[in-house]
Amino acid sequence: MRYDSLVPNGNRKRPESVLVIVYTPDQKTLLLRRAGNPFWQSVTGSLLWDEEHPETAARREVEEETGIVSTSGWRDWRIARSFMILPDYRYRYGPGITHNREHVFSLEVPEIRDVQLNPREHTAGEWIAMDDALQRLWSWTNRTALTQLMRELV
Repeated sequence: MRYDSLVPNGNRKRPESVLVIVYTPDQKTLLLRRAGNPFWQSVTGSLLWDEEHPETAARREVEEETGIVSTSGWRDWRIARSFMILPDYRYRYGPGITHNREHVFSLEVPEIRDVQLNPREHTAGEWIAMDDALQRLWSWTNRTALTQLMRELV
C-alpha cells in the first residue's frame, strides 16, 4: 500500500505497525499493560512515516517500550495481518482509515530481564508462561502470533 496520500497533517499515525513477541528459551513471554485501559499485549507500535522497513520499527519499539537492546535472537516471521482499528482510536489516523497492517516479529532473549517501562504507554510489565499469556492477551493478532510461536517451540 502507498501512503503518500496519507502523509500526516500534525500527528496522524501511519496505519502500519509491528508486533514483537519477546520471550525466553524456557517459554516465558513479556506482556505489557497499556496505560489508560486494561489491555495486555506484547510489544507493539506504529511505523514512523519515515521508516521504510518494519524491522527498523520492531527494534525501535522494543527499545522504547522495554529498554531491551539486542543484536541477536530476532526473527522476522514475514507475516502481516490486517485488523480493524477500533472506532475510538480512528481519530489518530487519516480520514477514512479503518484498518491497520501489523508485521510480526519475535525476539528470544537468554533470560528474564528487568524492563524499563514508559509510564505514558504502559503501567505494568510481566514475564509469564506462554500458556497463561494467551488468556490475558486482548488482541486476536497477538494470540495468533503467540500460538504460532508456541507450536514451533514444541
